[in-house]
Amino acid sequence: MELKKSADMVINTCMGAKKGETVLIVTDTCTDKMISEALYDSAVDAGCEAILLTMEPRDQHGAEPPVLVEEAMKNADVLLAPASKSLTHTQARKKASDNGTRTATMPGINLTMMQEGGLNANYEDIGILADELLETLKGSKEVRITTEKGTDLVLDVEGCEWMADTGMCHEKGTTSNLPAGEMYIAPKNVNGKAVIDGSMGGIGLLDKPLVIEIRNRSAVSFEGEGAEKLEAMVENVGADGRNIAELGIGINPAARLIGVILEDEKVGGTIHIALGDNSTFGGDVKVDLHLDGIITEPKVFVDGVDLNVKRFA
Repeated sequence: MELKKSADMVINTCMGAKKGETVLIVTDTCTDKMISEALYDSAVDAGCEAILLTMEPRDQHGAEPPVLVEEAMKNADVLLAPASKSLTHTQARKKASDNGTRTATMPGINLTMMQEGGLNANYEDIGILADELLETLKGSKEVRITTEKGTDLVLDVEGCEWMADTGMCHEKGTTSNLPAGEMYIAPKNVNGKAVIDGSMGGIGLLDKPLVIEIRNRSAVSFEGEGAEKLEAMVENVGADGRNIAELGIGINPAARLIGVILEDEKVGGTIHIALGDNSTFGGDVKVDLHLDGIITEPKVFVDGVDLNVKRFA
């Protein structure tokens, strides 16, 4: 898809931007300016008041933006955040959503992703699937995940709320990633072993597995590819960086495993767990870090019933 068509789809289809609304685009100097400029032009074409803010990159995913940017986010009708580091799990984004801003974050987006893959999925179909899954997952108590490579996780999700990222943000305060397409939850407790074999936030695609041992929702050890780097990122923010913040299930059949977490975590039939912050979606840990790890070819059992996640691919 041409860049202009993709930008138009984001503005019109996904965000439902209306004439006279304020559309704020927050980017950074490590993101291709052609992306933010295309989104800006599409917003102008839609009759919106378009504003483009460019900042220096944050130190890591989940780090807060400058106060000026935070204030602008709260006062926009629509926020788009194509940036090299994620603003999704920040208090600034949460405050904007709480204030009614419709937000779509696009961490790590590049020109290829704007024109191919997950961004150009059929979001109406994804929305229908997500609604069905919310009904299936509602009220669940335990999730078990296994893989042939050694993943064996038991997650206590009793009383926790499943959420859907569908890419459609037409109502006040709604938020999404773009590309979109996942179900996610902040678990109450997690125990076992996660063998990350797809990609890892802050590291990229993995040639060899990264193994995370988990006890009582805390990552107690890292072994394998990227272990030292991941350990350093976690240690940089303290003990809360070891929190197992999220379980996600990818449901976007157009998404590809490319080494950019924004798209990787949406790949249909995969699951991901995240370290760090989950305060923005029902969890109890607030920290300037959120790193997802992708697990391929999992079996997912919800209260003992196989969810058959292969059908989402």
